[in-house]
Amino acid sequence: MTPAERRGLWLGVAGVAIFALTLPMTRLAVGTPEAPLMSGLFVALGRAAVAGALSIVFLLAARAPLPRGDEWRALAITSGGVVFGFPVCTSIAMRHVEAVHASVIIGVLPLATALLGALLHRQRPSRAFWACATLGSLLVVAFALLRSGSTLRLQAADALLLAAVAFAAVGYAWGARLSQRMRAEHVICWALVLALPLTLPLAWWTWPQATVPASAWWGLGYVSVFSMWIGFFAWYRGLALGGTVRVSQVQLLQPFLSMVFAVPLLHERLDATSVGFALAVIATVFVGRRMPVVRAPATPVLSPAVEHR
Repeated sequence: MTPAERRGLWLGVAGVAIFALTLPMTRLAVGTPEAPLMSGLFVALGRAAVAGALSIVFLLAARAPLPRGDEWRALAITSGGVVFGFPVCTSIAMRHVEAVHASVIIGVLPLATALLGALLHRQRPSRAFWACATLGSLLVVAFALLRSGSTLRLQAADALLLAAVAFAAVGYAWGARLSQRMRAEHVICWALVLALPLTLPLAWWTWPQATVPASAWWGLGYVSVFSMWIGFFAWYRGLALGGTVRVSQVQLLQPFLSMVFAVPLLHERLDATSVGFALAVIATVFVGRRMPVVRAPATPVLSPAVEHR
């Protein structure tokens, strides 16, 4: 492993540690079916609007250049995945499922990101890698079916969480691709600014009508500043340096960290089934991360001097 790839892995770990609190904090903001707080749409759009406003300040302070040509299209795809798709689906779903449950469903995200990354970056993971990826996916679906009380269908909230996985994988893969041509922090900032004409008025339109406790606002604050903004500074840079297929697998830490954080924050309980499935998913992704991946020639990551364009 080269120094750049090692640095990419550590940046990925930093990003995952920040993202691990996303589900518990979202649950804190939206409440439960019995005690609803903010709407899922407001949390999803509000976090993007706050992060978008911060992005304008950051881009102006950094004197960031405007994206060029086809970079706008890639930014639109990235925005659709990580600014709209993932936040909206998870925010709505988190009112109906516990963070412990949702963290295991989201555990399939590393595998989905690896698939999209392999296609976009023309990488060729080994058959053993995909065997691990398939096994992990089956474990996640089996867990959702078991918790739904049915062997034939998923709950609506589980379907939303799986849709969130697909959106995030697209946003991660395209964002990582852009981060090889632009600074990683500029990628997420421009994606947020591009969405701001929609997120800002819609957040205002969905503003809570009833009074909500301070804890809900703290939850919204965390997902706005950290989950939607700062976490991506480290995450996209890590994917660009270490390779999307490999670095995406450090997300194997996220389900476990999310469940651990949910216990003190939300007073949720860790049962043996959740822990068992989470450990099984983590094991499959960990083994898959060690399998060979052939990297096709691609545009090199920009040198430090060029990164400041």
